[in-house]
Amino acid sequence: MDQIVSKRSTLICGDAATEMAKLKAESVDLIIADPPYNLGKNYGNNIDLKDSADYRSFTEGWLREAVRLLKPGGSLYCFMGVKFIARLYLMLEEEFNLTPQGWITWHYTQGMGRKKGFSSRHEDILWFSKGEDARFNLDDVRVPQKYYRKRNNMAGANPGDVWQFSHVHYCAAERLPHPTQKPEALLERIVKASSNPGDVVLDPFLGSGTTVRVASVLGRAAAGIEINPDYIEMAHARLKEPFEAFDSTDPRAARTSKDLPKTQN
Repeated sequence: MDQIVSKRSTLICGDAATEMAKLKAESVDLIIADPPYNLGKNYGNNIDLKDSADYRSFTEGWLREAVRLLKPGGSLYCFMGVKFIARLYLMLEEEFNLTPQGWITWHYTQGMGRKKGFSSRHEDILWFSKGEDARFNLDDVRVPQKYYRKRNNMAGANPGDVWQFSHVHYCAAERLPHPTQKPEALLERIVKASSNPGDVVLDPFLGSGTTVRVASVLGRAAAGIEINPDYIEMAHARLKEPFEAFDSTDPRAARTSKDLPKTQN
């Protein structure tokens, strides 16, 4: 099994850079990448542990293909851990000449405890674009205002660059046997902000299939590449499940603006 194609999604089993090299240049509107962080995690058929030079070479390989695949104005969102994110930022800006658009902090409410040092409660997401004119659909990602003010846009506020979404906890019904599963609502915000219905969204490190699931539900043409065939099967099964709701929300989404003016008789 090398490839699975469904109505709105394509799943490809193989190495990210190798499979990306087979795709047409400037054919992708949005790339969402959650590559291994080089922390020694077990991904079933591979262990995420390389020496520094090999990890940098691995990163350069898939980034080179990502830049080639992006359309002018297209966006790359890349998750990364603290050990490499500063280097990644410089690579994207200085080596690959992409335009920095944002450094997003994903704050989650729970994490591993530590007795020495501060416990980690966040991951970072770099947003770069191919050229300065990047798509940003603000109206699609607004959150309710905390307070009513005449100067506020009551369609909602810009969500800012610190996002709070809960982890998909190990006890949750939505949790799949993958070590780094991301919450669907987190991907929903990225897909809505930086693509339109019908656009092509690519995830070169598909994992449990969150990106293709979300992009497909939102009417995008989704493609995912994953080196582990077991995860490809997991993603395929996930795509076939009926959609009811995304598995997490921004807690601000449910709030009602305070100090709303009273209705005049």
